Amino acid sequence: MADTHSQNRLFGLVGYPLVHSFSKGYFTKRFIELSEPNCRYENFSIADISLFSALIQGKSSLSGLNVTIPYKESVIPFLHEMDEVAREIGAVNCIRIRDGVLKGFNTDVFGFEMSIKPFLENHYERALILGTGGASKAVAYVLRKWGIPFHFVSRTPRGEQELSYEVLKAEVMHHFPLIINTTPLGTYPDIDACPMLPYEGLSARHFLYDLIYNPEETTFLHLGRLAGAKTMNGYAMLVQQAEKSWQIWNEE
Repeated sequence: MADTHSQNRLFGLVGYPLVHSFSKGYFTKRFIELSEPNCRYENFSIADISLFSALIQGKSSLSGLNVTIPYKESVIPFLHEMDEVAREIGAVNCIRIRDGVLKGFNTDVFGFEMSIKPFLENHYERALILGTGGASKAVAYVLRKWGIPFHFVSRTPRGEQELSYEVLKAEVMHHFPLIINTTPLGTYPDIDACPMLPYEGLSARHFLYDLIYNPEETTFLHLGRLAGAKTMNGYAMLVQQAEKSWQIWNEE
């Protein structure tokens, strides 16, 4: 690894809106722990992806970016290269910038896989992925790898693999013990929102995983817990993603 301690290095998060950033607080603390005084992390809230090029220009110390909602897919045309996993998924949430070359990666896959793996049980044989955005593609990639059949759930379903919320009656939920929310519904400050599911159809057989980490317990997870389901938020996934990003930004 190249000696980067003497270089001023800028990293950041691109998305909109960035009401509350896990990444900035996490990396600012990690830079202190890692004795990286020349590294800093900023939030780059841009209202349209067309502003991405202007963001990049003029920042010679910019070494890496994380990408969040809603730009994980629309940022791809601005990249020079993509790694194999990001290309297959069609979504990028980590960018390494080196010698003017922007290379895209997907650390959602690593973060989701590492965080949920210790809690998987044999009866989670079928899953629902709520949402069809960039994060949902990473979750689908992991479930395919594990051989767990799934359906996406969307307000505007397209194709055989996508279901509408309307078809998810209480008796149907029994067949999908693993439910992963990849939508932003329930994120602070709109904490009362949640995916429109028949929560009365949930039981102790179910495991609800929410990629949201703020609030700590979303309405989706709260209603699942009241029905007896196991629940988990996205904090552990974010930590795994962040560490993977740091590794990517520093590898040869």
